Amino acid sequence: MGRLDGKVALITGGSRGQGEAEARRFAAEGAKVVIGDASVFTHLDVSSEEEWAAAVALTTERFGGLDVLVNNAGIGSAGEQLTWLQDPARWHEAMAVNLHAPFELARLTLPGMIDRGFGRIVMIASLASLAAGVAPGMSAYATSKHGLLGLTRAVALEVAAHGVTCNAVLPGSVRTRTSELKVAEEAERSGTTVEEAWQAREARTLAGRLVRAEEVAAVVAFLASEEASAVNGETIGVALQAYG
Repeated sequence: MGRLDGKVALITGGSRGQGEAEARRFAAEGAKVVIGDASVFTHLDVSSEEEWAAAVALTTERFGGLDVLVNNAGIGSAGEQLTWLQDPARWHEAMAVNLHAPFELARLTLPGMIDRGFGRIVMIASLASLAAGVAPGMSAYATSKHGLLGLTRAVALEVAAHGVTCNAVLPGSVRTRTSELKVAEEAERSGTTVEEAWQAREARTLAGRLVRAEEVAAVVAFLASEEASAVNGETIGVALQAYG
């Protein structure tokens, strides 16, 4: 018996990287996992308004309800420019994927959760949701991830009386396809190899290593469980050290 036994979870961006680690952990804990992605199981392009409702409807129809929503899908800051040089399309893409989609999916799943008296929403935010995690050339990413924390806190207050919680996880550097793009840019700027750029990231942590996707997934699974019933509106860093 796992602590998510019988729970139905929708994990966006769950076919690779951080989302895949979450999907595997949820399945190991006994959950029925629906992977919402642009390539697997139920097609979900989180930038497409038409597909939000379809993914929630398919999950509800197939499994009779939805207990856990993990808003994991997102785009990083690779390809961004300084604000006055930023392509407006890049800004709008970040808002659509990183902020609008989590809002819409929460809006669509909350009525069922409230009716059943149980629900868990976990937002995968970022250290860029905090002032200390913001750097030049990431205005779209940082703004979308700051907004995601505001959404987390607003939802948490609204659902507190209904047995539903909403929390955010802030991972540190995890080696995924999304972060590879950003580290490649760092390597180009510094005139090093990508591996050397990753080593530089490792060296900046007191632990001297990167965060593993499985470590983030373990915290997400806890927040989805009955054990986390009193954890609501919180931001939990999984970054090997404190950031402010």
